[in-house]
Amino acid sequence: MPKTTQLTLTLESKPGVLAKICQALAGAGVNITAICAAETAGRGKIRMVVSDPARAKEALKAAKLRCGEETALQLTLDDRPGALARVAEKLAASKINIKCAYATTVGPGGTTTVVLSVANADKAAVVLGG
Repeated sequence: MPKTTQLTLTLESKPGVLAKICQALAGAGVNITAICAAETAGRGKIRMVVSDPARAKEALKAAKLRCGEETALQLTLDDRPGALARVAEKLAASKINIKCAYATTVGPGGTTTVVLSVANADKAAVVLGG
């Protein structure tokens, strides 16, 4: 079960914030491979997986954007009904909470990449067979 480094940023929700993040990463040659951006009570919570977490953290720091990191799971699932349900059921049966999930798809019959931010990534990886 591949684990990945997920960068997290909590910033004011206002025009241009996501642009600033993306520009900083692009300027450092860092690709965003998965992203989840949500807003709650005027604050934006951004979680992302990038091609080079260390370089991304340096670029964000240089842009005066504070970020943290956490281990997340990055799964490749068949893009069909029930694939994510089976993963979520296994984690629930082991009392592992999913804090955040986001995914990309390639289209019907392909695969999807799912990023799961969980309470215990090591235990989750074992439960899911990794």
